[in-house]
Amino acid sequence: MNCRARVAEASAICHATFRRRSTSQYHCAPSASGGLRAQSTVTSPKEHFGFNIGDDYHLATYTQLESYWHKLAEESSRFSLEEMGKTAEGRTEWLAVITAPENFAGLDGYKEISRRLALANDLTDEEARGLAQEGKAVAWIDGGLHASEVVGAQQLIQLSYELASFTDAETQRFLDDLIILLAPVNPDGMELVSSWYMRRPEPTERSMGDVPRLYQKYIGHDNNRDFYRVAQPETENAARAMFREWFPQLAYNHHQTGPSDIFVFVPPFREPPGYWYDPLLVLGNQAVGLAMHQRLATEGKGGAGMRQYANYSTWYNGSIRTVGYYHNQIGMLTEMKGSPTPMELAFYPDRQLAANDFPLPHTPGVWHFQQSIDYSITLDRAFLDYASRNRENVLYNRYVMGRRNIEKGSRDNWTVLPHIVYEVNDSVLANPEDAPQLAPTFRRRGPGVSKRYLDLFRRHENRDPRGFIIPSNQPDFPTAVEFVNTLIKNGVDVLQATENFTVLGKRYPAGSFVIKAAQAFRPHVLDMFEPQNHPNDFLYPGGPPIPPYDNAGWTLAFQMGLGFDRILEGFDGPFERVDGLAMPLPGTVTGGGNVAGYLFSHRVANSAIAVNRLLAGGQTVFWLTEPVTAGQENHPEGTIYVRANGSLGPDLEEMARDLGLSFEGVSEEPDVTALALSQPRVGLWDRYGGSMPSGWTRWLLERFEFPFEVVFPPRLDAGRLNAAYDALVFPTEAIPAPGENDGSSRLPDPQDVPEVYRENIGVVSEHTTIPRLEEFLNSGGSVLTIGSSATLAQHLGLPVKSHLVDGNDRPLPPDQFFIPSSIVRVKVDTLEPLGYGLAGHVDVAYDESPVLRFEPDADRMGVRQVSWFDSDRPLRSGWAWGQDRLYGGTAVAQADVGQGTLFLFGPEILFRAQPQGAFNLFFNALYLSTAREVRLGG
Repeated sequence: MNCRARVAEASAICHATFRRRSTSQYHCAPSASGGLRAQSTVTSPKEHFGFNIGDDYHLATYTQLESYWHKLAEESSRFSLEEMGKTAEGRTEWLAVITAPENFAGLDGYKEISRRLALANDLTDEEARGLAQEGKAVAWIDGGLHASEVVGAQQLIQLSYELASFTDAETQRFLDDLIILLAPVNPDGMELVSSWYMRRPEPTERSMGDVPRLYQKYIGHDNNRDFYRVAQPETENAARAMFREWFPQLAYNHHQTGPSDIFVFVPPFREPPGYWYDPLLVLGNQAVGLAMHQRLATEGKGGAGMRQYANYSTWYNGSIRTVGYYHNQIGMLTEMKGSPTPMELAFYPDRQLAANDFPLPHTPGVWHFQQSIDYSITLDRAFLDYASRNRENVLYNRYVMGRRNIEKGSRDNWTVLPHIVYEVNDSVLANPEDAPQLAPTFRRRGPGVSKRYLDLFRRHENRDPRGFIIPSNQPDFPTAVEFVNTLIKNGVDVLQATENFTVLGKRYPAGSFVIKAAQAFRPHVLDMFEPQNHPNDFLYPGGPPIPPYDNAGWTLAFQMGLGFDRILEGFDGPFERVDGLAMPLPGTVTGGGNVAGYLFSHRVANSAIAVNRLLAGGQTVFWLTEPVTAGQENHPEGTIYVRANGSLGPDLEEMARDLGLSFEGVSEEPDVTALALSQPRVGLWDRYGGSMPSGWTRWLLERFEFPFEVVFPPRLDAGRLNAAYDALVFPTEAIPAPGENDGSSRLPDPQDVPEVYRENIGVVSEHTTIPRLEEFLNSGGSVLTIGSSATLAQHLGLPVKSHLVDGNDRPLPPDQFFIPSSIVRVKVDTLEPLGYGLAGHVDVAYDESPVLRFEPDADRMGVRQVSWFDSDRPLRSGWAWGQDRLYGGTAVAQADVGQGTLFLFGPEILFRAQPQGAFNLFFNALYLSTAREVRLGG
């Protein structure tokens, strides 16, 4: 019997009892048989793969998992498959849906219950309780996101078999109470890593080492940093399932390898939490984590640590389990030891001592893969057991969190953030006379404290926004469209104005976007618009800072250069909900057929796509280096001009429609100086094994339609680079500092690598590669360096040094200067061609980035400042200790080297494809590598 037939059979079981109630609630009564039949015909993993999941020296590929899951769908009436979407490499990404056979008949109803409780926008508390009683908790378990962490993907196979076949009482309870979603969230990576490991016929020679490329086509390990940007297809697939289709109340994200001195990390997490979420979310995480610890201890599985035993927190938004926090979804992370190759666990004497956060120590020794699988299944079952036993509470609490968020977004609300606490604390302690009732009782109760608390913490201007308006008449509205689509993909409701409207005295044009805070996923809305305010977190007062697990700040609206208004009062207008993804407002093409050419804006990021298409089509394109006036419009330096010809019109009409660009026809060619553009030949550095910054850059170049070639160190070392390239791009981590270990000792033996990858093996070296790059520059080439790769300036002897040093030229210690990955603002010289198309100030990602200081003879040697820190408080979002040290430092510079140009980008201007407001710095440098000055007009 095939899968559809079994579902049809299950439908018949409860067809008579499934009905739609007048309250729009859904119900599916349990089967009269009262239990599940044994699934005796289900094929075991050993029968299908030829080995047990957990056998040493064996891994299953995604192709094998896919085949096995289709077999389970045929054999088990508990098991069904849904297509989540395609991966970056074109594979089908499957989602396994597992529940009791009779639940399949009501599956659409249960999905609707899950959706309504998650969105919480059309229910009373009584109706929500009724739905929680009738519904099935939806529990998501994923694995393999980081494909080299093989335990996570392999345990999904074992778990799917057990849930599809076991007949014990606990499994039957899980199936009755839950809809279980199993998601292998990186199929391409699982295929690559498992195939790589299994390529040797002799099992004991198998190794996870030296995988030749990234295990996600573009971004590798950063696939778990993409969940608010939603750039990659696998991210979009998961976000669609979690926040637009299934709305699971709980999610469990398997990872590996945790801290070296424990066997597995299991929540609760360390401080700090995010300040936007509901306390039920924080407590739900703790409750599920402790239940998982208890199950491990019950089964005698030691070595699990929590809180202080690892640096994992709930602060960052961009990973698969943390993005759920901003959607009121409980999210578990475990970090597990293990390898298909048996491993010796390290011995730490003090880890034999029990502690509150490490209740059951483990005995070190040889560890086998089966033990990792067994631990994982125990943790899975604890997770499912909590969801089953607390089914109604889990469902209802999701509603409560959503309802509270809607209420907070509908009225005045104050979120207490660290900087407000610091300000109040400093004010009261420094000026007790200003707060006579509070100062003596600052740390204890007393009369009058409540009123003074409200006065200090609830200042009118510190209210949370009721919503945000993104005007449609801003310079780069197509980027705003891209931004709101990241929200929509994450389940946020976005409205668009159907006509002009006014809010608080300001008039906004039709087409503007409106995002109201009064929605269940309010934490995600605020997190994308408002600055993150990371608390000061030090090992001890006056001591070194404790680094956050990942980014400290990331506000996407800042990074993408959006113009928007924070609205602190209730408002409404002629708004309609965006159905599906938003589309750019169509641009215009003016001037008719009798024009000399067309002007269009450099401010729109999509203009790079247009320029590349025009150049590819043989059109003649220029940047104007002087301002011009055409009709009623003033066009600044950097405006793009394309000469007209008979075939140009249809192309412009298509780009106006698809890219949101407007092209203004002019009857005469502008009589100004200009830079004539031609398509640059771009080489992008990469290395054997892959580089995530290079992968993100590759994705960005493809998206904006720049032709390019990936260049590995052996090709660089071969020289004659000018014959092949106009511009070479070195993302962060590509060029070592002078005297730094270049990593050549860690390269694989070419004989151990398939021939197709051997030509990629090599490193950028101080003695071999750097001279070739200097030759390339001297002969007229351009080199773009980003982040740490800006150290090329030191290799070349340019008059630049680090700005972040003390009076003795020593690097500032972290207790004086510390900025973990955050968003900072820099000033840009928009009259320099490198700054064309940018705003006067832009927000960029700062991640241990170099900040430059020019030596006195820098100008004479052709070194020019293009962007700098013009404020002693440049932090926009995140955490910056000693940020005043940035003031006066250079962020972006360019230097003449021979006949060529070296571009030095200190900040991470392409960081994870997010700072779109700064992308023109990168694009401009590429075009400048081939631009030549001309005179237009006469």
